[in-house]
Amino acid sequence: MSGIALVRKPGPRIAAGIVTNIRRERVDATLAAHQHDAYVAALEANGWRPVHVEAADELPDAPFVEDTVVVCAGLAVLARPGVPERRPEVDSVAALVRRLGVRSVRVTAPGTLDGGDVLQIGGTIYVGRSARTNDEGIGQLAALLPERRVVPVDLRGVLHLKSAVTALPDGTLIGDPARVDLPGLLEPVEEAGAHVVLLGGERILMAASAPQTAAMLQKRGFIVTTVDISEFEKLEGCVTCLSVLII
Repeated sequence: MSGIALVRKPGPRIAAGIVTNIRRERVDATLAAHQHDAYVAALEANGWRPVHVEAADELPDAPFVEDTVVVCAGLAVLARPGVPERRPEVDSVAALVRRLGVRSVRVTAPGTLDGGDVLQIGGTIYVGRSARTNDEGIGQLAALLPERRVVPVDLRGVLHLKSAVTALPDGTLIGDPARVDLPGLLEPVEEAGAHVVLLGGERILMAASAPQTAAMLQKRGFIVTTVDISEFEKLEGCVTCLSVLII
């Protein structure tokens, strides 16, 4: 499995990004830029072709490109972020998706949908019912993807569904049972261990801040690449937030 990885470079205002569930810390914009370069290089080394969305330096949360679009079954569902100041991020993503020839449609008011709340596993799509994604947005996503089973999921104390749980290549859910009620959860050692990006085959991408979980998953037969994303973690970001993979 390989394809295109949509990414967007962080701008100089990244330290002003929105923080909701954690204490604000100082973010080093220069270090964030270097970490993003290394993240993109890791995707490329695993066969994904990086395609950069137009820079949006005036929008501090813009590198969290996952929140702007959900790609499924050849359709790009352009999100309507739950925080109004993030909605301008979507237009440039929409323009790029059109250039790539991917059919697209937008979530409309009063629906809200953040891509970070959408977890796709085979024919099932779990969608977090969060402060950023409402029932109308979930309903619109379900109507746009009738061939998929869309399952709303309530969250506790996290920004997005994929802040609490993601899926391994074999379909196993890995996540924090204190944050989300889903059956058969494999519990990570570290909080950041709940976040994995599927790179194809048995390969996964994880944050360097979850070394014990990475070791646990390696023992289960997965091939783990780790990247340091400490500056993005200070903004409630994780490895899934920084890209959208299109096969």
